[in-house]
Amino acid sequence: MLTLLPRLPLLILTLLLAGPTLLAGCATNPVTGDKDLVLMSEEREIALGRELNPQILEQMGRYEDPELQAYVQRVGERLATQSHRPDLVYRFTVLDSPDVNAFALPGGYIYITRGLLAYLNSEAELAAVLGHEIGHVTARHTVRQHSAATVTGILATVIAGSTGVQGAGDLANIAGTALVRGYGREHELEADRLGAEYLARTGYAPGAMLGVIEVLKDQEQFEIRLAEEEGREPRVYHGLFSTHPSNDQRLQEVVHAAEAHTRNGGRIERDAFLQRSDGLVFGDSEAEGIRRGNRFYHAPLDLAISFPSGWKVENLPDRVVATTRSGDGMIQFTMADLNKRIPPRDFLLQRLKLANLEHGEAITHQGMQGYTAIARQDTTKGRLPVRHVVLYRNDKALLFAGAADTSGDPFRYDRLVLETARSFHPLTETERKLARALRIRVIRAGNSTRMADLARDSSIPNHPEAQLRLLNDLYPDGEPAPGSLVKTVP
Repeated sequence: MLTLLPRLPLLILTLLLAGPTLLAGCATNPVTGDKDLVLMSEEREIALGRELNPQILEQMGRYEDPELQAYVQRVGERLATQSHRPDLVYRFTVLDSPDVNAFALPGGYIYITRGLLAYLNSEAELAAVLGHEIGHVTARHTVRQHSAATVTGILATVIAGSTGVQGAGDLANIAGTALVRGYGREHELEADRLGAEYLARTGYAPGAMLGVIEVLKDQEQFEIRLAEEEGREPRVYHGLFSTHPSNDQRLQEVVHAAEAHTRNGGRIERDAFLQRSDGLVFGDSEAEGIRRGNRFYHAPLDLAISFPSGWKVENLPDRVVATTRSGDGMIQFTMADLNKRIPPRDFLLQRLKLANLEHGEAITHQGMQGYTAIARQDTTKGRLPVRHVVLYRNDKALLFAGAADTSGDPFRYDRLVLETARSFHPLTETERKLARALRIRVIRAGNSTRMADLARDSSIPNHPEAQLRLLNDLYPDGEPAPGSLVKTVP
């Protein structure tokens, strides 16, 4: 994929400066009681988590549902008090992201996305996810026997993988695949063992860990199917339980050992959890804008944009990007504050630092003054001619940029960039309905409830039946039992 206007998040800059404060030495492992060589003191470990937490929240956003946040905090605290580091103050946060993800920062800061919550089907499964991440914290996996560069790489990968922010140097590759494939097989298994132990101590069914793995593996299979249809590489889940299948013998032994300490197999709490899922946002949020096929709607900003038909549209925190299926072309939309009353051409020259503008032309669109030109720029695909369009709307600059990486035809998509910019308009009354976020609604299945029927009535734009089956742990061809609670997306 071509990348224009790369941004280095503040979080990564902080991480890059964190290295010199790491302290080498030996410390007692709170889990094993052994002396471990560590490169970060506990004091620094906690301080680093405290420093990074507000930046995670700024980058990814906290999900605005106080009752759900409090519920996840209560479940997490019950597990944490039974952990090997009960003296830590743990903070469990639901992030406003559709990605299927969960991760932990040093010092007890643990995150789960609403995207992952949507696909869980019991409180025990939620506890399994949180228990696994608590295991990483209690065993100090982020800092044990790791260099400063590795710690930086782990967290940089979380941000890059979760938000889609990819700088020109590809931040996700700063330190390899630490989170792309988890912390390593042994650390993942240790986190599984600890998580299962905490589940048993708290009265939950340790076998819920196996259920979460099945959920994630189904997600992976569906993503591989989508990637094949769209002609791209699959974006599979980065770490949690990803290093082993549910029938892994060592994992089975871990779970069964923990089950010996529970009564009647432990609590599941399926219906109570599903009832709390009612109203959960599914997919894009209204605050970040809604995608409907090749169209993008943003109610708070009162705007609608149409990208080229058949292109893949991604809604990232700082921009909207559309790419061709082959990856040889892209169009990017961003917004910026206007701080000086300067002509639109000067905005390109001064604010975007573009030089040697070619084929420049003043334009007007729906009463907005603007300018368009071509500038030759360095991109991830080399030096290419990039079409830029700026439109002034009140105190904002609307910025469109696009380029093609096609040998012998660098202007192949130039017309489409201009058409995309000209498609910009305020929302119509009909479009305001399309700009609303989809939400999960929980119903009670009847004797004739079938997933195909629910899919026909669903607003999920792509593969609704498969998506609903994934939401209800019925993938690929299961049907709900009469009387059971079922998640729908009307």
